[in-house]
Amino acid sequence: MNINEWQTYLVTAASRSAGRTTPEVVAAALDGGVDVVQLRDKARTARERYETGHRLRELTAAAGVPLLVNDRIDLAAAVDADGVHLGQSDLPTSVAREQLGEDAVVGVSASTVEQARAAEDAGADYLGVGAVYGTDSKDVSDDRNGVGTDRIAAVADAVEVPVIGIGGIDASNAAPVVDAGATGVAALSAITAAADLESATVELAEAVADV
Repeated sequence: MNINEWQTYLVTAASRSAGRTTPEVVAAALDGGVDVVQLRDKARTARERYETGHRLRELTAAAGVPLLVNDRIDLAAAVDADGVHLGQSDLPTSVAREQLGEDAVVGVSASTVEQARAAEDAGADYLGVGAVYGTDSKDVSDDRNGVGTDRIAAVADAVEVPVIGIGGIDASNAAPVVDAGATGVAALSAITAAADLESATVELAEAVADV
């Protein structure tokens, strides 16, 4: 698994999937060439995410694509995911390593250079940096919502691990994020809410690949 090859990263959101199930969305995104999938679906219960996670594990394994779980180390272990993505208020990277093993992928959200350096020092494999363009998909304060591509550049210059830009990104604005130094981009609504899921994934992948 080479995180430096992660150009398109899907974050699931059942509430923003136009009535389609998360497995339906993920299957279409995989057909469109997405590089990594993160099970988020925070509005769902732990049991629902567990059941969904098992189905996503089947789909991603068949496609040879990594599956990560947002926040929940226990859920990542339960569905045999490839790793976990942690926020600043979640359990430390060291706990994820202890519970999931040294080979697990551990990503960490960072909005500032200081947070990024701390996460790298703690052993994060990659950083999710944003929200780049601003988003209402998560509860973040104004100083972390719409940090811009300059912040992507600053973080990318400050750390050695891959940087994934996230927040308000779609095919129309993905290129500047990668041009600023991100390895790739993470999308939520740009894929999950699209009328044609597979085409939306292809368009995002092409926008990143063309940089």
